[in-house]
Amino acid sequence: MSKPSEFEKFTGTEGYIASRALLEAVNCAVALERPLLIKGEPGTGKTLLAQHVAEGLGLPMESWHIKSTSKANEGLYVYDTVQRLNDARFGSGDVSDIRKYIRHGPLGRVFAAADRHVLLIDEIDKADLEFPNDILLELDEMRFTVMETGDEIVAKQRPVVIITSNNEKELPDAFLRRCIFHFIDFPDVNLMKEIVDVHHPNLDTTLLDQVLIKFYWLRGQNELRKKPSTSELIDWISVLLRSGISQDQMTSHLPFLGSLLKNEQDTEALSKYADSGGELPKDWSDLGPRYNQ
Repeated sequence: MSKPSEFEKFTGTEGYIASRALLEAVNCAVALERPLLIKGEPGTGKTLLAQHVAEGLGLPMESWHIKSTSKANEGLYVYDTVQRLNDARFGSGDVSDIRKYIRHGPLGRVFAAADRHVLLIDEIDKADLEFPNDILLELDEMRFTVMETGDEIVAKQRPVVIITSNNEKELPDAFLRRCIFHFIDFPDVNLMKEIVDVHHPNLDTTLLDQVLIKFYWLRGQNELRKKPSTSELIDWISVLLRSGISQDQMTSHLPFLGSLLKNEQDTEALSKYADSGGELPKDWSDLGPRYNQ
């Protein structure tokens, strides 16, 4: 029996800190040549993953950002009938060549490319319920036919397909069976420190501790409708650094809340907590044994 062919493994990049489980999921999808479905709460780096997989594997990338109005055929190609009509009425060119009016979408461009690509299908759950099933056949067979010309577009190399979802809708079972699945857990404190170091290297450790203590305490407040995410933490630290706030000031204060909380209900809930005499945590022990540092 012949040995299975080797594949290039994704080991992460300097700009993206990935857990071991996530690296294994990416490499499983690459090895099996199946789409990788990534779920996780907003702000955990789902969309950025595709960019860094492309960078890590040295591959070009195409993105298909899904909207509520997106249709599966748009990812393959569109036939620009309006442009052809305008050319027929006002132009002098030959409009009999329909191929001139076929515009490939992200999926079509990846299939037609000479080189292997990374394809990001971002927030697939924004589209209607039938959308995932409508792209099943093309993702399985890596080919499609342009109905207007009869041309068949066949991928020369199977792309690395990364699909993200925010769990707004349940995805069909038939679609899920064809995917490698990974849920990005919210980073623990140690992993978060690594992530922060990528964006804010050499940050004072005592200040970082106070920032993270306040951040994880805030995420633990059950009254919040939208818990602050990793991306919001990075923004918050940027504001704190530019303001010149000190570690001592952070001990008993939660400045620039607009960087972390994004609706009036959450800011009101925090105000009520302060008005009732609630105190902010000052060290990790105030957060309980789970955060024993």
